[in-house]
Amino acid sequence: MKKIPMRKCVACQEMKPKRELLRIVRTPEKDVVIDLKGKKSGRGAYICYGSECLQKAKKRKSLDRALEVVISDEVYEQLQSEIEGYREK
Repeated sequence: MKKIPMRKCVACQEMKPKRELLRIVRTPEKDVVIDLKGKKSGRGAYICYGSECLQKAKKRKSLDRALEVVISDEVYEQLQSEIEGYREK
């Protein structure tokens, strides 16, 4: 049996399979981007595909702390649209 990599959501602190979480990356150039493939280089943080977790992370500034950079509202909007797109699939 193949081992399934587990990661922790920065908002709800639940351990889930890596494939079930959305990865956000701070690149070496200090840009914050969404990593859909999970392969980009840089410091990564994971969040559940749920609006509740995104709102919790924004309120607590969990992503800011995990990535060690201030996250802009534009990135939160991109995350929200990505989560809504995932739900429609």
